[in-house]
Amino acid sequence: MAGHATVDIVQAAVSAALSRRARDPIILDLRELGSFTDYFAICSGTSDIQVEAISAAVLDELEEKWNVRPWHREGLHQSDWVLLDYVDFVVHIFLDEKRNHFNLERLWIEAPTIEVPDVEVEGDTGFDSFEKEESIL
Repeated sequence: MAGHATVDIVQAAVSAALSRRARDPIILDLRELGSFTDYFAICSGTSDIQVEAISAAVLDELEEKWNVRPWHREGLHQSDWVLLDYVDFVVHIFLDEKRNHFNLERLWIEAPTIEVPDVEVEGDTGFDSFEKEESIL
């Protein structure tokens, strides 16, 4: 992550997630809590497909624009909780129910939060048509 502040990269990850309509994003600053990482970025989606798309957007954004790849990935095939470990920060993308169950925000309640970037989603992200089709079924 040489040359870039880690918090800028974490905010870029959240922006990418928001571009796929991620819900309730939060960035926790864990640096003063003696954690294994500096930041957690947490967000959620409403379907497995959306969780997959959010994780793909984060992976693409960080690799293409920041030249950063995760050290470890988990959950890409289950899509109810995707974890992208970039060593200095970890991105958690949950299905809503799974996020409520694990409630990482409560576990790290003492962690200050970092500002989440404002992102306006333009055009079709691919979810509008999916959600419409799903609601018709």
